[in-house]
Amino acid sequence: METIIKMLDSNLELNSYEIIDGTIYLHVESIRQGLQCPLCGSISTRVHSHYERSFQDLPIQGKKVVVIINNCKMFCDNSNCERTTFAESFAFLSHKSKKTHRLKDEIFNVSNNMSSIAAQRLLRDGVAMVSKSTICLLLKKRINH
Repeated sequence: METIIKMLDSNLELNSYEIIDGTIYLHVESIRQGLQCPLCGSISTRVHSHYERSFQDLPIQGKKVVVIINNCKMFCDNSNCERTTFAESFAFLSHKSKKTHRLKDEIFNVSNNMSSIAAQRLLRDGVAMVSKSTICLLLKKRINH
């Protein structure tokens, strides 16, 4: 499982995992010591707090995957920066997203040539928990870009 987590980001470390009702829950945390402020670019090592953030990823062995990350929030110590705090971000996941980019790609590929209701049924059987409205929204975003 550790190798799978490292495929998302080499700075993630697996703390534990459990399988409940056909879903694998992976509990992870970042091992980065310093984070770059997204506004000013200065590096911060001063931790403000931690919070849990969960998101879905591609299935493993036919089981849905939910990653629960112990996300870090940092202080920006640059007195010229407008931001006082910021949260750690990851390249594989958009801001506030509940699905990884690669899962969104898979949802798009599956649902591109069928109705959203049929795609929802197919995806829920072994890929991810996704609603037909989420599928429609994802398709609209992809078509408009």
